[in-house]
Amino acid sequence: MAQQHHEMTGTGTAAEATGEALAVHLQDQATEFLRSLRLHRESTTDAQGAEESLEAARALRRAARRIGAALHTFRPLLDPQWAAALRPELAWLSGTLAQEHAHATRLTRLLDALHRLSGPPSVPSPTPPATVARSLPVGTALEPPAVGRRSAGRNGWAQHQLPGTEQPGSTTRTLTVGAAKAAALLERQLTLARTRAHSTALQALGSSRFHAVADSIALLASEVPFSGAQHGLEQLAATAEADLAEAVEALPLGRAGHPYNAEALAHGLHAAESAPDAQDAPWLKVRSLLRLYRYAQEVVEGPASLEPRLREASHALNVHREAAAAATAAAQAARTPRIAPATAYALGVLHADQRHEVEAARFAFQRAWQHETVGTA
Repeated sequence: MAQQHHEMTGTGTAAEATGEALAVHLQDQATEFLRSLRLHRESTTDAQGAEESLEAARALRRAARRIGAALHTFRPLLDPQWAAALRPELAWLSGTLAQEHAHATRLTRLLDALHRLSGPPSVPSPTPPATVARSLPVGTALEPPAVGRRSAGRNGWAQHQLPGTEQPGSTTRTLTVGAAKAAALLERQLTLARTRAHSTALQALGSSRFHAVADSIALLASEVPFSGAQHGLEQLAATAEADLAEAVEALPLGRAGHPYNAEALAHGLHAAESAPDAQDAPWLKVRSLLRLYRYAQEVVEGPASLEPRLREASHALNVHREAAAAATAAAQAARTPRIAPATAYALGVLHADQRHEVEAARFAFQRAWQHETVGTA
């Protein structure tokens, strides 16, 4: 009887320790969620306040992701009806808040890539005004530089060329000229998308749907509804790791070593609604599963317990997702009606460059996952 009582007491103590660790994690994230929400509401409308508002929204999204991940991974320990109702709401909130930042990051990535691909600005050698005037046809006036319009010269992609200074047959020059208009087109489209995403996020934060989520998080900060089931945190985290390993096994890691994947490039050039890029889907799934496993490890062993190789793998998959989305944005911009051939050419080069970045990220993930060190030149 004494031995039986000892076993029951030990089991109860282990269950209590499991519940306490999960409760501490969920309540910490719920407190961070509420703190970020308060900071977001208290932010001002000036430039500093706008930056504080964006940072608060990012912190709100991070807390929502971690709470949702814990509800998914450790769902056997939690009240099933409560967890099933809250999880999709947190996914909706996290996805809505992520759009504005995603569009801004995508635009920066594409403009930087255009600047890199078009090379240094082409500045013609100084020519005496009299020499230039003699080389012009009779009656031709020097055109003053454009002022106040979005041009490549302001961003270092192209310079105004005087007649007689062109270099025929220069592919770089063609890309440079097209990059200016491509940059303007991308900035116009993605800035509009970012503005719409910002409005959508503000509407979401003021909706009754969000207030219901905030009320649930406020209750979570004070009490975690457990189901009473007996499961260890390590066991559930191991299940998340097994799901991740199974998804990685399905990846074409052998193909990830090739420098150029023409099949993926061809997929990306089709209309997005008729030919979604099936090659990216398994990698995006692995990214989601790796995030779930990372968050599960934070619950079990703490935030600083993640292996360096998993950090590198996670970073590679984040780059993969950003580059794939940027390539899609470039392809979508190239389908704009009535754009100049040089603009379409620059967008095509940009799309291919981002697909190369996708392949490089896959290769980096392969090296990190197989415990190899990625060397840098």
